[in-house]
Amino acid sequence: MSKFTRTDICEAVAFNSIKESRFKTMRISVTAFLPLQKQTAAQNALMSLVMTRSCEKYPDFTLLSKKLSYLYGASLSSGFHKMGDVQTLTFSVSGLDDRYAFGDEVISKELSDLLCDVIFNPFIKDGAFDTTECEQERRQLADMIDSEFNEKRLYAQQKAISIMCADEAYGIKRYGDKESVNAVTPEDLHKAWIDMLSGARFEIIYVGDSDSSVALDVFKNRFAQIERKPNSLCTTVKRSADVVKTENEDMELSQSKMILGFRTGVAEPDEDTMATRLMCAVLGGTAHSKLFCNVREKLSLCYYCSSSYIRSKGIMLVESGVERENIEKAKEAIMAEIKAMQNGDITDEELDATKMSMANSFNCACDTVSGIDSYYLSQMLDGCVMTPAQAVEKVYAVTKEDVIRCANKLTLDTVFTLTGTQNAQEV
Repeated sequence: MSKFTRTDICEAVAFNSIKESRFKTMRISVTAFLPLQKQTAAQNALMSLVMTRSCEKYPDFTLLSKKLSYLYGASLSSGFHKMGDVQTLTFSVSGLDDRYAFGDEVISKELSDLLCDVIFNPFIKDGAFDTTECEQERRQLADMIDSEFNEKRLYAQQKAISIMCADEAYGIKRYGDKESVNAVTPEDLHKAWIDMLSGARFEIIYVGDSDSSVALDVFKNRFAQIERKPNSLCTTVKRSADVVKTENEDMELSQSKMILGFRTGVAEPDEDTMATRLMCAVLGGTAHSKLFCNVREKLSLCYYCSSSYIRSKGIMLVESGVERENIEKAKEAIMAEIKAMQNGDITDEELDATKMSMANSFNCACDTVSGIDSYYLSQMLDGCVMTPAQAVEKVYAVTKEDVIRCANKLTLDTVFTLTGTQNAQEV
């Protein structure tokens, strides 16, 4: 069983260690938490990508790759996401666990030093990041943005969120927008890096079987050299919807998309968060859910129909792929299933099967070192951290009455339809 410990290094910097002996590899990640803002989202996203291509000690991608190869084929990566009204920038390195290295090599220290070199000493010349590296990552980020537009299910989801949270930071995409990405300069990246080091909240996660105190000491020493003034982080949670926002967009595709956005009235760290997660799963989170069995299978109104809960914002999304002529019927059928839940129409079999499915998801989330990292990282803004076993216990403690109560808190906020033109080929 994994052992979780947490140590504060300095103000707004914590070192989280998960002792895990099942794997031959270890993983160390450093995540910076920053306010999600329109003027800085693109700069931060692009900066995180550029930073893992070089550093002062290894000033080009070739030299950095050679170092990684020397460390038994270690891998270095970065990514950016959003958790509520907070943007996250994650820098991670994965490699061989110390106990499998030759001789007395301490790979955990080597990997920690390398990750710190990338974060604290990037390759900077004349107050700017490298222009070539910046342009290359800009092109790749632009390609990623285009690919998300071409994935119409994802595009519809993002558009619905932007409408639903138009007056909230969560309505901003995790990378800002393409125009902002194209406008970022190497000097902007340098400023963004300085602002991150001084103002971000940092969560370091160490997953492995080796002594984590070696890595802890490395990060303690590096952060001790930084003058910090951490930003305050908060997420606005709108508890209910006053009016329903409806918007439609026509596009050349054969399968229309419909997104229903609900305010749940519950968000982390509220007591009913787990019950709301279960309620959402009973509605449309599994292959035996109400939306799948009734709206998709029995009524044949959707190609797919599922629900998801964004617990950091207290939002539930119901997503469906429908024929143009079935949009209104599908909406009525979805709302009917929610009404049924609110009236207590939940069988013991539905509840038990959903609990088993959720418990299995929690357990399977930790089947890899990267999965363990992601599982614990997802809780860093929740107010408390649960192990998978504790999460499973909390799932099974939820009663049918809890689920019904949470269902009755739902209010419809947004209806977005991406309507396909007739006889068009989906793109």
